[in-house]
Amino acid sequence: MNLDGVGTNHCLRKPHLNVQIPRRPHVHLDSSAFVTDPDLVRTLQKESISIAGDRDRVLFYQGEEPTGLYILHRGSATLSIRCRERRIDIKVQTTAPSLVGLPSLMDGAPHAFTAVAHGGAELSFVDRNNFACMIESDTLLSLQALGALVAEMAFTSRAILDQIQVEAENAA
Repeated sequence: MNLDGVGTNHCLRKPHLNVQIPRRPHVHLDSSAFVTDPDLVRTLQKESISIAGDRDRVLFYQGEEPTGLYILHRGSATLSIRCRERRIDIKVQTTAPSLVGLPSLMDGAPHAFTAVAHGGAELSFVDRNNFACMIESDTLLSLQALGALVAEMAFTSRAILDQIQVEAENAA
Protein backbone atom coordinates (compact mmCIF):
# COMPACT_ATOMS: atom_id res chain seq x y z
CA MET A 1 0.00 0.00 0.00
CA ASN A 2 1.22 3.51 -0.74
CA LEU A 3 0.33 6.49 1.42
CA ASP A 4 0.98 9.71 -0.46
CA GLY A 5 -0.67 12.28 1.77
CA VAL A 6 0.85 11.50 5.14
CA GLY A 7 2.88 14.26 6.59
CA THR A 8 1.80 17.67 7.66
CA ASN A 9 -1.01 16.81 10.12
CA HIS A 10 -0.39 14.16 11.97
CA CYS A 11 17.25 4.99 16.52
CA LEU A 12 18.86 4.38 14.53
CA ARG A 13 21.80 3.14 12.62
CA LYS A 14 23.86 5.83 10.94
CA PRO A 15 27.53 6.19 10.20
CA HIS A 16 27.47 9.84 11.29
CA LEU A 17 25.04 12.61 12.06
CA ASN A 18 25.73 16.07 10.71
CA VAL A 19 24.66 18.79 13.13
CA GLN A 20 24.41 22.26 11.58
CA ILE A 21 24.64 25.24 13.88
CA PRO A 22 23.79 28.60 12.30
CA ARG A 23 26.89 30.70 11.42
CA ARG A 24 29.15 27.82 12.49
CA PRO A 25 30.88 25.08 10.51
CA HIS A 26 29.32 21.63 10.47
CA VAL A 27 30.03 19.53 13.52
CA HIS A 28 30.21 15.76 13.05
CA LEU A 29 29.14 13.75 16.05
CA ASP A 30 29.56 10.04 16.58
CA SER A 31 26.20 8.38 16.15
CA SER A 32 27.04 5.07 17.84
CA ALA A 33 24.30 5.77 20.38
CA PHE A 34 21.78 5.64 17.54
CA VAL A 35 22.33 2.05 16.48
CA THR A 36 18.88 0.51 16.08
CA ASP A 37 18.30 -3.16 16.47
CA PRO A 38 17.51 -4.40 12.94
CA ASP A 39 14.84 -6.66 14.45
CA LEU A 40 13.05 -3.57 15.74
CA VAL A 41 12.94 -2.04 12.26
CA ARG A 42 11.82 -5.34 10.66
CA THR A 43 9.06 -5.84 13.22
CA LEU A 44 7.75 -2.28 12.85
CA GLN A 45 7.94 -2.52 9.07
CA LYS A 46 5.45 -5.42 9.11
CA GLU A 47 2.74 -3.02 10.30
CA SER A 48 3.77 -0.07 8.13
CA ILE A 49 2.58 1.37 4.85
CA SER A 50 4.87 2.81 2.17
CA ILE A 51 5.07 6.54 1.55
CA ALA A 52 6.07 8.04 -1.78
CA GLY A 53 9.50 9.63 -1.50
CA ASP A 54 9.78 11.25 -4.91
CA ARG A 55 10.19 14.77 -3.48
CA ASP A 56 11.06 16.53 -0.22
CA ARG A 57 8.24 15.85 2.24
CA VAL A 58 7.49 17.41 5.61
CA LEU A 59 6.71 14.49 7.89
CA PHE A 60 5.61 16.69 10.78
CA TYR A 61 6.18 20.12 12.26
CA GLN A 62 7.54 21.05 15.68
CA GLY A 63 4.57 21.37 18.04
CA GLU A 64 2.25 18.99 16.15
CA GLU A 65 0.67 16.02 17.88
CA PRO A 66 2.16 12.66 16.84
CA THR A 67 0.08 10.43 14.57
CA GLY A 68 2.58 7.64 14.07
CA LEU A 69 6.16 6.61 13.48
CA TYR A 70 8.14 7.10 10.27
CA ILE A 71 10.75 4.56 9.24
CA LEU A 72 13.47 5.92 6.97
CA HIS A 73 14.69 2.87 5.01
CA ARG A 74 16.85 4.66 2.45
CA GLY A 75 17.96 8.25 1.89
CA SER A 76 18.07 11.08 4.39
CA ALA A 77 15.96 13.46 6.45
CA THR A 78 16.58 16.70 8.32
CA LEU A 79 15.38 17.21 11.89
CA SER A 80 15.14 20.88 12.93
CA ILE A 81 14.77 22.13 16.48
CA ARG A 82 14.04 25.79 17.20
CA CYS A 83 14.14 26.95 20.82
CA ARG A 84 13.10 30.60 20.92
CA GLU A 85 13.87 31.12 24.62
CA ARG A 86 17.56 30.38 24.14
CA ARG A 87 17.65 31.38 20.46
CA ILE A 88 18.96 27.98 19.46
CA ASP A 89 18.44 26.49 16.02
CA ILE A 90 19.83 23.01 15.48
CA LYS A 91 19.55 20.91 12.33
CA VAL A 92 20.43 17.24 12.38
CA GLN A 93 20.89 15.35 9.12
CA THR A 94 19.96 11.70 9.61
CA THR A 95 20.38 8.77 7.26
CA ALA A 96 18.71 5.39 6.95
CA PRO A 97 17.80 3.29 8.73
CA SER A 98 16.15 5.67 11.18
CA LEU A 99 13.01 5.86 13.28
CA VAL A 100 11.63 9.40 13.04
CA GLY A 101 9.17 10.68 15.62
CA LEU A 102 9.73 8.02 18.27
CA PRO A 103 10.07 10.31 21.34
CA SER A 104 6.76 12.08 20.73
CA LEU A 105 4.98 8.86 19.92
CA MET A 106 6.23 7.18 23.09
CA ASP A 107 5.21 9.99 25.46
CA GLY A 108 2.28 11.47 23.51
CA ALA A 109 3.70 14.99 23.68
CA PRO A 110 3.84 17.29 20.65
CA HIS A 111 6.86 16.86 18.38
CA ALA A 112 9.94 18.71 19.65
CA PHE A 113 11.29 19.13 16.11
CA THR A 114 10.26 19.42 12.46
CA ALA A 115 11.17 16.46 10.23
CA VAL A 116 11.66 16.69 6.47
CA ALA A 117 12.46 13.61 4.36
CA HIS A 118 14.49 14.45 1.26
CA GLY A 119 13.54 13.49 -2.27
CA GLY A 120 14.46 9.92 -3.10
CA ALA A 121 13.98 8.74 0.48
CA GLU A 122 12.33 5.38 1.00
CA LEU A 123 9.85 5.71 3.87
CA SER A 124 7.10 3.84 5.62
CA PHE A 125 4.65 4.87 8.31
CA VAL A 126 3.25 3.02 11.34
CA ASP A 127 -0.02 4.49 12.61
CA ARG A 128 -0.09 5.47 16.31
CA ASN A 129 -2.80 2.91 17.13
CA ASN A 130 -0.95 0.06 15.41
CA PHE A 131 2.26 1.07 17.17
CA ALA A 132 0.48 1.11 20.56
CA CYS A 133 -0.99 -2.36 19.98
CA MET A 134 2.40 -3.72 18.96
CA ILE A 135 4.15 -2.23 22.01
CA GLU A 136 1.45 -3.43 24.42
CA SER A 137 1.49 -6.99 23.09
CA ASP A 138 5.26 -7.53 22.70
CA THR A 139 7.54 -6.98 25.70
CA LEU A 140 10.73 -7.40 23.67
CA LEU A 141 9.54 -4.81 21.13
CA SER A 142 8.76 -2.44 24.02
CA LEU A 143 12.29 -2.79 25.38
CA GLN A 144 13.83 -2.33 21.93
CA ALA A 145 11.78 0.84 21.37
CA LEU A 146 12.80 2.18 24.80
CA GLY A 147 16.46 1.51 23.98
CA ALA A 148 16.15 3.46 20.71
CA LEU A 149 14.36 6.27 22.56
CA VAL A 150 17.07 6.55 25.23
CA ALA A 151 19.78 6.74 22.56
CA GLU A 152 17.93 9.45 20.63
CA MET A 153 17.30 11.53 23.76
CA ALA A 154 20.96 11.28 24.78
CA PHE A 155 22.09 12.50 21.36
CA THR A 156 19.61 15.38 21.32
CA SER A 157 20.65 16.50 24.80
CA ARG A 158 24.30 16.39 23.78
CA ALA A 159 23.66 18.46 20.62
CA ILE A 160 21.77 21.13 22.59
CA LEU A 161 24.37 21.27 25.37
CA ASP A 162 27.15 21.59 22.78
CA GLN A 163 25.31 24.54 21.21
CA ILE A 164 24.82 26.24 24.59
CA GLN A 165 28.54 25.81 25.35
CA VAL A 166 29.48 27.34 21.98
CA GLU A 167 27.19 30.32 22.66
CA ALA A 168 28.66 30.78 26.15
CA GLU A 169 32.21 30.71 24.79
CA ASN A 170 31.31 33.25 22.09
CA ALA A 171 29.71 35.55 24.66
CA ALA A 172 32.75 35.44 26.96
